[in-house]
Amino acid sequence: MADLLPSTSDATAPQSAEPRVIGVDSDDAEELLGALSSGTARELLAALHEDPATPSDLAETIDTSLQNAQYHLKKLENADVIQVVDTVYSEKGREMKVYAPADQPLVVFAGDEEKTTGLKSALSRLLGAFGALGLLSVAIQEFYGDGVGALLGGTGGDAMSETGGGGGGGMTVQSTDTAGQAADAAANALPPGLVFFAGGALVLALGFAWWYYSNSGE
Repeated sequence: MADLLPSTSDATAPQSAEPRVIGVDSDDAEELLGALSSGTARELLAALHEDPATPSDLAETIDTSLQNAQYHLKKLENADVIQVVDTVYSEKGREMKVYAPADQPLVVFAGDEEKTTGLKSALSRLLGAFGALGLLSVAIQEFYGDGVGALLGGTGGDAMSETGGGGGGGMTVQSTDTAGQAADAAANALPPGLVFFAGGALVLALGFAWWYYSNSGE
């Protein structure tokens, strides 16, 4: 009978661009900070950000007892930091919960409720903008570059083969024109998708920093 029950999980952590913002003076802060005050709890949370897992797997990963892992997982669950995403069964048919991080980024913010609400709205827009920027960067890399796969490969080998010479071992002196062409080739070697994403990310980061600075003085 136990063989008919799932023993492994293919669940993934839920994804959401909506952040969870908690003010340090809110009712939820005490439970949240209490759950994260233990180093073991933070290790468990970090492990879950790698992959969803059962308490026994987590206990083995961070080298602690099953009882200790279960204790801290329950506190994290009560604080809405993690959640159960699946159920699997041991060889003996024992039910085991599979945990994963909650479906929203977590931000602890010191400030009044009005500012906390504004920050949550701003973060939502910022995360959404980063998502759109990522998609646009992929599209630009596909249409104007060598495809997304080029980001994982290197171009240094081709450049070396073109400038390395015939292998005679002698030193050659490049002309000014050749040096200029080499510089242009190096600039053109940067993936256009990566350049677009880096520039867009800088603009978004500066915009958010300006917004935060402008509102922090109010």
